[in-house]
Amino acid sequence: MHDDGSVTVRGFVSIPADQAWFWTAEWQAGEGQAAADIASGRSTFHRSAEDMFTHLESTDD
Repeated sequence: MHDDGSVTVRGFVSIPADQAWFWTAEWQAGEGQAAADIASGRSTFHRSAEDMFTHLESTDD
């Protein structure tokens, strides 16, 4: 409480310690880039991990 009787209320968000990495600025920037890539069609879909690795091995990046 302040001298004038007013009260300041602040929000609080509880993030479990084992999930804090997800909310770092660096990780969130990557999430934004991934969302943009998906929205623009710059992504692939694979039915299995084996299909994904085959695709990655054949890519010339």
